[in-house]
Amino acid sequence: MAQIYLPERTDIESRAQRPPVPNLPNSKNTQNQQRYLKRSDTLVIVLLVGVTALIIAGASRATVHTRSVTISLSPFILPLYAGYSLLRMIVAYIISLVFTLVYGHIAATNKTAQRFMIPILDILQSIPILSFLPSVVLTLVALFPHSSIGVELAAAILIFTSQAWNMTFSFYHSASTIPAELQEAAVIYRLSPWRRFLKLEVAYSMIGLIWNSMMSWAGGWFFLVAAEQLTLGSQSYQLPGLGSYIQVAANQGNITAMAYGLFTLVAMIVLLDILLWRPIVAWADKFKFEMAKSTETPSSPVLDLLQRSRTLETMQIKIIRPTQDFLSALLDKLFPAQKPAGNSPRSPRQTVSLDKIAGWIVTAALICAGIIGLFQAARLLMQVRPVEWLALLGMDSLTLLRTFLAMAISFVWAVPAGTAIGMNPNLSRRLQPIVQVVASIPATALFPIILLLALQLPAGINVAAIILMLLGTQWYVLFNVIAGAMAIPTDLREAAQNFHVVGWRRWKVLIFPAIFPYLVTGMITASGGAWNASIVAEYVQFGGKTFIAPGLGSSIAQAAASGSIPILLASTLLMAATVVTINRLVWRRLYKLAERRFTLA
Repeated sequence: MAQIYLPERTDIESRAQRPPVPNLPNSKNTQNQQRYLKRSDTLVIVLLVGVTALIIAGASRATVHTRSVTISLSPFILPLYAGYSLLRMIVAYIISLVFTLVYGHIAATNKTAQRFMIPILDILQSIPILSFLPSVVLTLVALFPHSSIGVELAAAILIFTSQAWNMTFSFYHSASTIPAELQEAAVIYRLSPWRRFLKLEVAYSMIGLIWNSMMSWAGGWFFLVAAEQLTLGSQSYQLPGLGSYIQVAANQGNITAMAYGLFTLVAMIVLLDILLWRPIVAWADKFKFEMAKSTETPSSPVLDLLQRSRTLETMQIKIIRPTQDFLSALLDKLFPAQKPAGNSPRSPRQTVSLDKIAGWIVTAALICAGIIGLFQAARLLMQVRPVEWLALLGMDSLTLLRTFLAMAISFVWAVPAGTAIGMNPNLSRRLQPIVQVVASIPATALFPIILLLALQLPAGINVAAIILMLLGTQWYVLFNVIAGAMAIPTDLREAAQNFHVVGWRRWKVLIFPAIFPYLVTGMITASGGAWNASIVAEYVQFGGKTFIAPGLGSSIAQAAASGSIPILLASTLLMAATVVTINRLVWRRLYKLAERRFTLA
């Protein structure tokens, strides 16, 4: 039976599992091995010192008021700004990951909760990021009036809204489509809920979760400009960082400063790919669900160095392992494995009763919050005139057309490209950093070039808006297709090769069925991403000028800039209703089809 596992001890804990030190000349073998091990320890120490310095630098400016911040365009300040932006991204990603694991686990394992949680997730991903600005920023600034903590938290939460949804959809899909034999093995070995979650759900979803995490980082960079430059009517809040640096340079038309900012952003993305994402992708290859081991697997020199580090091994043995064992034992006691019904007939009733009570409490809290929210929303929506509703409906149809075109273009090129990258480790190793860089560059930073070219065409601003929406959409499809192609079991590939299944037939019986669940996940998140990207695509400020393409996104941006809360709420609800309707009529049905027909069950 095929196995997928999460080891009790990671590879780094066992010398026997370390990659062997390369063969060196016998006369200098011992000396060169020691140098090789010193390099790995040096890398670990440098990373630890860098992370510590980054945290200290971020904490040191917690008492600085954001209104006293002036963004300098000096290139020498860019390393510090890059560190600030990286720290915000890390905080937002940690929040996103915790939300993903908790929300996705409950939605995948509780069918009653799933009926409510997945539609709520559709609504959350469809609410544009700028619609969070007024309530989130004003609330947090009021809580921390004399420091930058409130605005920093607001920026992290806004980045979180661009990261969490595609990760959650990916984890939910993987956790709800675990093959039957793996679920049966978990029952036979009587895994506790905690160990089932860690060793089955997380392990099975690892590849898709990692590639969607990379997509989330790209989405976070995309909205970093909006998160670090918060404008609400006449109030403006600035945070030092790469996003604000690029935005200030764009507003002043300073092409040189924009080039410095983009170069720093690209350099940081490349470093993150080398030091973080490529090692994680190589490490996660062992979680692939297959019977035959592939001869070509992802590799990472950084991962090899880390696995040889004596410093990291000591930390693992002295700190990480005891902490892990203590937490695992504690969680096993708090959430023990259920005994068979025949041995303890009262246990299932007690569990069901507790679940029902918890469900009633959560449902009651949600109903109360919903009633209060509906009352406040109705009071604001009564201020929107019928003629304004008609105008918003017309704007909605224009944005819907641009969204459809952007997603169609994404599908045409991202499916074959993602399949080629995912099924070829060598190609993946070469193109992964390039894809990471291109996907992470904020589209708004490229707008001057796009605008200059598009304005030469008829309806140029509309063409530019579609291109910008495409830049914010296509990567969701590409990264999910790559993850799906990488997850195709080696034994299925070899079977297709042995039976000479090639060409279109190979796509029909192997590739497309295998990537279909991932493709649907990518298209769902791409749909929400396209609608969110419409805000920055249809309303762009550059060089002291404002370029507006008629649409619902520009209506939301203008309402947020002018502080018109009723129009902002009406536009947001209309966008959310449109996205949810499309998801329910199209994408959700395809999701059910993927769960029913295209799983390794």
